[in-house]
Amino acid sequence: MKEIIKIFYTSVFIFLITMTVEAKGKILSLGNADAKVTVKVFSSLTCPHCANFHITVFDKLKKDYIDQGLVKFEHHAFPLDLAALNAEVIVRCASSNEKKFELLDEMYNQQKVWAVGSDINKINDLIKKIGSDLNLSENNMNSCLKSSDAQDNILNQRIEAQKKYKIKSTPTIVVNEKEYTGKIEYEKFKKIIEKNL
Repeated sequence: MKEIIKIFYTSVFIFLITMTVEAKGKILSLGNADAKVTVKVFSSLTCPHCANFHITVFDKLKKDYIDQGLVKFEHHAFPLDLAALNAEVIVRCASSNEKKFELLDEMYNQQKVWAVGSDINKINDLIKKIGSDLNLSENNMNSCLKSSDAQDNILNQRIEAQKKYKIKSTPTIVVNEKEYTGKIEYEKFKKIIEKNL
């Protein structure tokens, strides 16, 4: 009996480790994995403040620090509603990391177009239109939206983030494990980055 219990706990332990590794593997990241500074952004694709951060800060951060190998950037999915969850699914539907970030850019740039109303079918059509414009096939996107694995991975990421960081609002930005919330202008953010370099 003790042997059976031991095998059970070992199996559960291995399963939990595998799940954690899998969740980490699904996080979208850019930049040098060994960079001195890691910026994690926990955001919902339907959140206007998240879109504002991405549009006003991310591009400059990418040019000044990520592309220079000084910062590793991580986009952590933290969907607050079904529309945001489905948009994240479509972002992850792309095959390359570069294409995923292109989709992420467009989801934020066109947020006011697709993240409106309560008809999820209409929202899905608008999300898929963004995907189509970036050469994702209709069949591929439909398969992704029907995949419970894709949704589960994103929701598990959200649960892990909630447990670890106790997130109260989006975006929550974590720079080298120190949290920042509220509106962040690029010049202020640059000072945070420089302080950590």
